[in-house]
Amino acid sequence: MRSITVGRSAPRRARREARSGAGRRPTGPWVAAALAAALLAALPGPAARSQERSCIDLSCELLRNRIEIAGLPLKVAVGSDAVLATEALPLFYERRAYRPAWIDDDGLLPRVDSLVRAIRGAEDEGLRACDYHIASLESFVAQVRENEAHGQPDDPARYVELELLLTDAFLVYASHLLNGKTDPVELDAEWHVIGGEADLALVLESAVEGGSVEEALTSLLPQRTGYARLREALARYRRLSTGAGWPEVAEGPTIGLGDVDERVGVLRDRLRKEGYLSGDPAGDPNAFDETLEGALVRFQQHRGLDADGRVGRDTIASLNVPAWARVEQIELNLERWRWLPRDLGERFAVVNIANFQLYVVEGEDVVLDMRVVVGRDYRRTPVFSDQLRYIVFAPYWNVPRSIAVKDMLPKIQKDAGYLARGNFKVFEGWGANERHEVDPATVDWASQTPGGMPYRFRQEPGPNNALGRVKFMFPNEFSVYLHDTPAKALFSKNVRAFSSGCIRAERPIELAEYLLAEDPEWSRETIMEAMNATQEKTVSLPEPVPIHILYWTAWAGTDGSVHFRNDIYERDKPLEHACETAAPAI
Repeated sequence: MRSITVGRSAPRRARREARSGAGRRPTGPWVAAALAAALLAALPGPAARSQERSCIDLSCELLRNRIEIAGLPLKVAVGSDAVLATEALPLFYERRAYRPAWIDDDGLLPRVDSLVRAIRGAEDEGLRACDYHIASLESFVAQVRENEAHGQPDDPARYVELELLLTDAFLVYASHLLNGKTDPVELDAEWHVIGGEADLALVLESAVEGGSVEEALTSLLPQRTGYARLREALARYRRLSTGAGWPEVAEGPTIGLGDVDERVGVLRDRLRKEGYLSGDPAGDPNAFDETLEGALVRFQQHRGLDADGRVGRDTIASLNVPAWARVEQIELNLERWRWLPRDLGERFAVVNIANFQLYVVEGEDVVLDMRVVVGRDYRRTPVFSDQLRYIVFAPYWNVPRSIAVKDMLPKIQKDAGYLARGNFKVFEGWGANERHEVDPATVDWASQTPGGMPYRFRQEPGPNNALGRVKFMFPNEFSVYLHDTPAKALFSKNVRAFSSGCIRAERPIELAEYLLAEDPEWSRETIMEAMNATQEKTVSLPEPVPIHILYWTAWAGTDGSVHFRNDIYERDKPLEHACETAAPAI
């Protein structure tokens, strides 16, 4: 029996002709009669002798006929609703020998209501129920149930169409819960994540043969508490967005503690709406007091702003983002959660690019965190998962060719002492063509061009090395890694997008201590000694540690606080557009 693993990494396969076979069950009289009539109409000639077949036989034939006539890949529509599960749906029925999943001899099964209820709940996950045939299903089910209540057989072709629509709704919704509605790679070439994988036809089979439809769907969601917290935040911000939302604070001079201004009263109302402030002030509501200052500081911290307790231009801009826009931001980041591998690891590192922060997580607890510097907008840090495998102390910096020709060559041409001051060595040739070290004084740098320069640069270990005194390696196709930096002042900035794609860590000594804690040879003292050496030293980790380079512009903290960040790489808008369009075939 062939199988299809459903996931973004699963290849598209051509399907073989579906195999035949039919189960046999007792038949109810009015359903059997209706199905027999439909089959006689659909299959003329010898098929007229099928009147004595069971109801299940007839329904199997109708399903088989509908799917085989459509061909593979499946192209079926039920009214105006296209069937989107073009691979998993035919596989599901092939494995069942085309036995229906949602009807029996007495009509619709109770699991139909469970599925409709689950699809209505898609909005709670930041998805759209309309992507799963909800309007057609509710109308279909209501009409069929009304006929059943009066003991009248419905048009049997409608039973088959409802059967297909229900199965498609489950499979498409399941796919979106497992992997997201959108494909991140199609949206952004710098996004390289491998989400969950499952045989969705098997998931549905388990649900209809003794399991629970709703539980089966819920099991496909990310099981981390971070997803659950953000899901709860979505419900909260949807409530906040109803009606007028929250008031806008007018622009004007910066205001802070001790100031009296009409805008202070509006600010109080604005912070109260979002839960940062409660109760009424003891005195003048337009007076900026310490309670208001504390609430504003918390707001600024949750927005990644300079938490100075003063209302300036950036703070006003963040305060005035409407509640409905925050709802959309949360929905987008729930989608990003669904793109992730389901098993992040029991112990793992996370870098949130949009928050310029690194976290080390054990179970559900953050045990270490620090600021990081990420790539500039035109040299973006990619999104992917890998494993930290080894540490390099006192590293050389082998300058990538793109940086060598775009950044360094112009500086060398302007300043003859640039290479010596930076402790760089020059080698002729690249990769397999590298030959020998070259005295930079013998090179006519003025004649070199970016397209034809044959020289490679290597910066020696030392305090001014661009990689600092240590780098943390997780070998990947992007040549991205974590490293120290001599430019410590950058960590004091709120927006820290200054690198050429790699990630600079604020506290590399603590990170090295953590990663080598299980190796008795490595203490803080031996780590410092290795970092200050003049010779490069590579140390393998006792065991690899998963690392996930992510991009979240909204998340919920362990205390329930909701954090929002600016979309530094402008990745939200394309995702928003994709989420608002009709669901693609899977």
